[in-house]
Amino acid sequence: RRVHGGAGKFAPTMFRLTCTRQTGLTNLFLSRQCPHKCLVRVNRRCFSNSIVFDRQVKCMQRSQAARSPHARDFDYLKDEVADHIVSRLELISSNYSFPIAVDVGCGSGHFLRQLCVHPGIERLTICDSSKEMLYRDDLSQIAKDAGIELERLVCDEEALPFEPASVDLVVSCLSLHWCNNILGTLSQIRKILKPNGVFVGAVLGADTLHELRVAMALAEQEREGGVGIHVSPMLTPPDVGNLLSQAGFNIPTVDIDRITYHYSDMFVLMRHLQGMGENNASIHRRQYCKLPTLVAANAVYDHMFGTNVAEDDQSDNHVRVVPATFEIIHMIGWGPHDSQQKPLSRGSATFSLKDIDNSNMFEVTETSLNKKQ
Repeated sequence: RRVHGGAGKFAPTMFRLTCTRQTGLTNLFLSRQCPHKCLVRVNRRCFSNSIVFDRQVKCMQRSQAARSPHARDFDYLKDEVADHIVSRLELISSNYSFPIAVDVGCGSGHFLRQLCVHPGIERLTICDSSKEMLYRDDLSQIAKDAGIELERLVCDEEALPFEPASVDLVVSCLSLHWCNNILGTLSQIRKILKPNGVFVGAVLGADTLHELRVAMALAEQEREGGVGIHVSPMLTPPDVGNLLSQAGFNIPTVDIDRITYHYSDMFVLMRHLQGMGENNASIHRRQYCKLPTLVAANAVYDHMFGTNVAEDDQSDNHVRVVPATFEIIHMIGWGPHDSQQKPLSRGSATFSLKDIDNSNMFEVTETSLNKKQ
């Protein structure tokens, strides 16, 4: 649990909880007197051939974040998610080895820094669209201590330059949600995986920053008569499962983790998002926002979601903070292989489901088990 009071300043107490979604407030319609061309209704991410994000702007945002002298202070979210990815990978690696691995959208090497006990990885290629972010930190000593041959590659996540069936493991930590053609990216990942290779990734979900979305929507509705796009459209868990299946992965697995950090106010949260390189890059985003609207949004944020917390475990002093929830959607998909589990063929059942009722359910089950024995 952590309270963020400003760039590089962390209080010793950290707060982590699950926030409930404020239903009825996130889906706001435009006022008829909306004066802005870019004010549209924001609901969920749709998938088509249209361009949703400005990839060039996103690359510039990430490069700008990497050049900041305090860039390492804003890695806490991606470091924590990378640690969760490594935890899932360690459970898989007990039965499998992955000598050749690729980290897609690696950032500054969050996955490599958390890879204390690596699952037999011999060579790791980390790639990112931002050269400044990719070469921000010196990772050679970390890779040497882990016994991993490290290679860096500047490339777009939507155009992976790897040969088909050449990689045992692909990981991605909070990067793929900025892809316009995310289905195409997942299909490329599946193609470069060897048979029985595994993909382990994490993206931001649709409930991410719902507090900020609600506060900005209410403030703009009051001050300007419309609702603008300030939080990029994200994925939902059913979307991720469908995308994995459409991309050709076997045994797709999806689970959700909600992480909540606390900040002193909305403006500190925005500075941290900019430091992470996670600020808005939507094509239809507003290029500016009026100061009265921002002040009103900060007041709404504090009124609806603010709380008083103790500065530390031994102190009776309390400070006012506001929460920011990040919904992390973890995904696992396997490259097709003959040894993997497969559903039974149609018509192979030994009894019909219509024969099961409350009276003879256990009798039918026991009879079927005896037949198998």
